[in-house]
Amino acid sequence: MKKECNSYITDVLIVGSGVAGLSIALQLSENFKIVILSKTSLEECSTLYAQGGIATVLDENDSTDSHIHDTLIAGSELSDKNIVEYIATNAWNCIQWLIDQGMIFDHEISSNHSFKKYHLTREGGHSHRRILHVADSTGRTLENLLINKILKYKNIQTMEYRNVIDLIFSDVVEVSRIPPRIIGAYVWNSIKKEVEIYYAKIVVLATGGASRVYKYTTNPNVSSGDGIAIAWRAGCRVANLEFIQFHPTCLFHPKVHNFLLTEALRGEGAYLCRPDGSRFMSLFDKREELAPRDIVTRAINYEMKRLKVDCMYLNISHQSDLFIRYHFPTIYNKLLKLGIDLTREPIPITPAAHYTCGGVVVDRRGRTDLDGLYAIGEVSYTGLHGANRLASNSLIECLVYGYSAAKDINECLSYISHVSKCQISIQNRRIISEKKEKFLMKKLYDLRSLMWKYVGIMRSSNELKFALNQVKDLQNIIFNQYEERLLISDILLELRNLIQVAQLIIVSALSRKESRGLHFMTDFPDMLSNAQPTFLNPNEK
Repeated sequence: MKKECNSYITDVLIVGSGVAGLSIALQLSENFKIVILSKTSLEECSTLYAQGGIATVLDENDSTDSHIHDTLIAGSELSDKNIVEYIATNAWNCIQWLIDQGMIFDHEISSNHSFKKYHLTREGGHSHRRILHVADSTGRTLENLLINKILKYKNIQTMEYRNVIDLIFSDVVEVSRIPPRIIGAYVWNSIKKEVEIYYAKIVVLATGGASRVYKYTTNPNVSSGDGIAIAWRAGCRVANLEFIQFHPTCLFHPKVHNFLLTEALRGEGAYLCRPDGSRFMSLFDKREELAPRDIVTRAINYEMKRLKVDCMYLNISHQSDLFIRYHFPTIYNKLLKLGIDLTREPIPITPAAHYTCGGVVVDRRGRTDLDGLYAIGEVSYTGLHGANRLASNSLIECLVYGYSAAKDINECLSYISHVSKCQISIQNRRIISEKKEKFLMKKLYDLRSLMWKYVGIMRSSNELKFALNQVKDLQNIIFNQYEERLLISDILLELRNLIQVAQLIIVSALSRKESRGLHFMTDFPDMLSNAQPTFLNPNEK
């Protein structure tokens, strides 16, 4: 039996409420009607948990060329130089826009307590101090600022607890040979437990990354690869999904499983050590603790396996109490509640999945392969990050592409006269039982454990092939639940997307017969002389 759904019409539908989606919304004309969908609460996104800051050139001894060079080095010869130059040269203008919105970054304070220039910190892979920040809670400050701005606009409507199922295509016009375009999305209302339809002239995916596919991650639960899977099912190409960045320093603690310890700690002198207190990074790289994340992560992983221990340690206790509390108040207070004093003792750490360097292929305007569909932020592949993201380049990518996409959308909407609709009726779906929900939670745990064990920091062809077979088996189970039995729930939709992204990560990893950046193959330990990005096309399956 089929039924009609509640439907909504808007000019721009933005899926995701992090800095990418919010910055686009704020830069679109007030003449346009905008709807922002959030998977859970409006503020729950990766932006909220970004501790470090935003990379840009401000120091008189620094230069844009140096920022470009550092980004290319971190990307291990796989970044698109034109895109790196584009983002680095547009960084300050976009940050100035942010400051104009009311963002206040930390300044240096003189002896008489007067503000001087911006305080810049340094992070791994950077040759200069160039990270603007707000203590150790830059993302939270940024997210709250943009949300408060958004809520003041009458033309912007925010819809919480909306989980996008799939995109909607226009009807194909055979006579004029006009290809179908994206005209909206099917959406699951998690509160009312019903499917809704949103029609729009433009759809923007700003859903973040896919780190929840791993058992251990620094990301919130909403980072489940939804936008990547949705775009892939619709027909978009994806690229470089084998490059999953594992952050070197996630807190290792039985009560907390995803608390990040910002790279700025190492930028301000924290060092890594073994359980006996001895340092080890000099054995792996001359830059020691300030080497790029892929190098630091593998070094920690190597030492943990060599010593057969569960963690390494991060120590900044040699800095003054005042310095630590001033620069890292969030981390200091969080650890203190767990009985750990950042000013007095080393902190147990372990690597955890942190950032998706690949994603949905887009051009410089954020346009995907499908007309009417944009992808911005961590969900996208722009070419900036290559084989490894340089620290604090993520937020600036969101801002620059947010600006670029907003400019393009403003121009596009000037000649799209109306919102297209098509004849839609969908099958009734049954809500999953509590027993089935527990079954799916177990499958989610199995998937995340599988990815951590076989598709993690170190990989091999045999491990990847085993993981791929296991993922295909899980995919058949979920297909049966969703497509054949017509069941639905938040966990089923999330698992459907995570399994799809897991498969794409593994297929991408199997196709790269070398070790480069974040992708290390034990049976292909060397770098090839002429490597290219990994593109996957759903139309060539």
